[in-house]
Amino acid sequence: MTDQEIIDLFFARDEQAIVATDRQYGQSCMRTAMRILDSRPDAEECVNDTYLKAWNSIPPERPNVLATFLCRITRNLAITRYRTLHRHKRNKDLELSLTELSECIPAKEEDGTLRYLIDSFLRSADELDRRLFVGRYFHNYTVRRMARAYGLTENAVSLRLFKMREKLRAYLEKEGYSV
Repeated sequence: MTDQEIIDLFFARDEQAIVATDRQYGQSCMRTAMRILDSRPDAEECVNDTYLKAWNSIPPERPNVLATFLCRITRNLAITRYRTLHRHKRNKDLELSLTELSECIPAKEEDGTLRYLIDSFLRSADELDRRLFVGRYFHNYTVRRMARAYGLTENAVSLRLFKMREKLRAYLEKEGYSV
């Protein structure tokens, strides 16, 4: 089933939209939640909440890329759930990655312009830097894990991420966004 057909089911308020969404994107959403939560029951609940949020969002919203729309919802719900579950004993690495990113991206966006600018920035970056940036700030991989995966030292990964954040900050400021 195509994304458009699934979205049409949402607009028709047909419950088969949830079944089709789960069949098509359930594993992807589960992987996204598991990377953050590292708990199958919590990840399953997060994925179910994703379907509910999608049901309540479509209509009126009509996502251009359903997979991205669903994974973004899942990621945001998983981060919120993680913070709730670990209020007193936070995973320092996840918190650090979120803090790092918040230093160069405005806290609130009014429209999709910021998302478009970040996508544009990442498309212009070299492939390794783009992979490191997405791995760290979207998938929440540790610096150690990425260093092993790409045959780099942890310091090299950290330095590349730092430079990417600085470039992103400068790019966004040039486009009229400030932290």
